[in-house]
Amino acid sequence: MSPRTDTRGSRRTILAHIRARSGIARVDIARDTGISPATVTTVTAELLAKGLVAEVLAEPDSGTKRGRPRVLLALNSDAFLLAGAKISNNHITVAVIDFGGELVADHVMPLPRARGTARDMADYVHAALTETLAPIGKDVADLASIGVGLSGFVDAESGEVHWSPTLSTRNVPFRDVLTDRLGVPVQIDNDANLAALAELWFGAGRGMSDFIVLTIEEGVGMGIVLDNRLFRGTRGIGAEFGHIKVQLDGALCRCGQRGCLEAYIADYALLREAGAAIGADQMDGTGAPQQIDSLIALAESGNHAAQSIIDRAGRMFSLGVANVINIFDPELIILSGERMRFFSYFEETFRQRLAQNIIDIDRDPARITVHTWEDLLWAKGAAALAMEGLTDRILQEPAG
Repeated sequence: MSPRTDTRGSRRTILAHIRARSGIARVDIARDTGISPATVTTVTAELLAKGLVAEVLAEPDSGTKRGRPRVLLALNSDAFLLAGAKISNNHITVAVIDFGGELVADHVMPLPRARGTARDMADYVHAALTETLAPIGKDVADLASIGVGLSGFVDAESGEVHWSPTLSTRNVPFRDVLTDRLGVPVQIDNDANLAALAELWFGAGRGMSDFIVLTIEEGVGMGIVLDNRLFRGTRGIGAEFGHIKVQLDGALCRCGQRGCLEAYIADYALLREAGAAIGADQMDGTGAPQQIDSLIALAESGNHAAQSIIDRAGRMFSLGVANVINIFDPELIILSGERMRFFSYFEETFRQRLAQNIIDIDRDPARITVHTWEDLLWAKGAAALAMEGLTDRILQEPAG
């Protein structure tokens, strides 16, 4: 196979490779990517001219330390400041990064209410960004790009949110509302996609081209990385793991349909079932996170109703994961989200049921790892989305 020579199509590949392997020589880029050395030279010269990358000197390969230092390429950390925000039910988490991906500032701002209009949420995001940037002497106008993640049916390409539990209306041009309020280019996406992007850039998926992230907390989500890129489907909502159907005419889901996986394993689903089987008077705490903690504590203390609820959720979750493995056959599945703090409680049942439901061949199935990340990593994924949007805009500009 001859080396690739299409300069336009190679820009993104080369820049992504420099990001993933910060401090890499041109000859190594050509070897790793299959792009011709001449094209690598042309593209990297363009990236240097645009200020996206910088040359750094490294020690010579020789063990004697003699000879000329090697010239390596790395992202230019000082080029831009970017931010990402994850909107949750009761708070917004913000991460500010430099162009090299290093965390510069972070902050969590409580939301005055769980749901609101698109304009309300845009105001809250602006306030959260302002609070995050003030300690480092910056303002929203100093940001080159902003990424925002929220749960629901989010079309990253059009910028429309078809439905989200955090917005009071459907089919909202949320990206346009945010851009108008913030005065800075904005990218939006489903928060599970941003968890996957965060794993690709900063976590267990770094250096891997294909993997899947499954999340459980207030809702249930999935992010799919194929060939180092997020897979979103033709309508932008192609990874809605929480809304695969596990029972015909089953439990009511927040999305308005019945029988969704989320309606059996998400926080609100567990609390709905617990309220009927156990009674609210036995559940400590006023918010969903505290009540979930109380439900787990009851199960651990021997409460049969609580144990049954958690066990059923584990069985339903294993069924959903088995379906994902049977469809995609991934090398790695990362289980993430706040609820993974309790994975050890139902892990044995989960793995037993999973083994029973995946296709059995004479090869090891997908490796499964658990990450109990808090919202900061998701916000960093949103910042990575902002960086992707910014670099796409810059790379589309004519060279020179």
